[in-house]
Amino acid sequence: MNGTVSFGERLHGAFAAWGRLCVGIDPHASLLDRWGLDDSAGGVREFGLRVIDAAAGRAGIVKPQVAFFERHGAAGYLALERVLAEARDAGLIVIADVKRGDIGTSVDAYGEAWLRPGSSLESDAMTISAFQGLGSIESVMRRADGAGKGLFVLAATSNPEAAAIQRAVLQQSSREGDTVAGAICAGVAAWNAAREDATDRPMGSIGVVLGATVDLGSTGIDTSADPAVPTLPVLAPGFGHQGADVRDLDAIYGSLAAGVIVSESRSLLGEGPDGLAEAIVRRVDEIGAARV
Repeated sequence: MNGTVSFGERLHGAFAAWGRLCVGIDPHASLLDRWGLDDSAGGVREFGLRVIDAAAGRAGIVKPQVAFFERHGAAGYLALERVLAEARDAGLIVIADVKRGDIGTSVDAYGEAWLRPGSSLESDAMTISAFQGLGSIESVMRRADGAGKGLFVLAATSNPEAAAIQRAVLQQSSREGDTVAGAICAGVAAWNAAREDATDRPMGSIGVVLGATVDLGSTGIDTSADPAVPTLPVLAPGFGHQGADVRDLDAIYGSLAAGVIVSESRSLLGEGPDGLAEAIVRRVDEIGAARV
């Protein structure tokens, strides 16, 4: 690591200081309208900056959904660059929700764009797809770990269209009956455990995305196994607006609960710019109480 503080260590510190809430930055057209903003690059920039102002000093993690900026083209990316920079300057951990995935030099380039220190799109972590095999993103995992950055690999998402793929049993696997989702979780945990200083790390730098509304058992993910060492970070969308109850966090995630990041967007953003800060404080307290 060459003295670089790992992403897992910074995430662990954010949990201790601010709790587990991750505030989504999702400037839907309908939300922009409710916030009195134009559906334009200027509107999404202002939206993002207001969310950062509300989150800073109240939560530790934000997650811009890149698609809502990207739809405004080059101007939207300029707005996103400003939002990313302001969020990191505010001391927030920034997870870029980009869901990129490819092979070879293409996936390397995605990693460089979002994780390279000094990049105009520099983030602390990014979401990534490994449905072409976990090995297809190994170079990005190495890049992330070496730069003190993180990844969240899609494993069990809540959209029903994904179930057939995520629950499919692998034909070639070291463990009989391994599903795609199960193999991704096991592979990521094993990669974290294989780092030279793994036993000194409170959390791994590579995590997974597991939806809170997903029946994890049906996807082949064992939530009763001994907890991973280091702790496996879990980005968990689905709480709040999508229906999952944070009081059920331990029941949903079992042995994975220690690494869960509670990701919420519309349930918070729907409070509007004037009510967002208060909603964040309230939600941080609720999540903390649920984990006592």
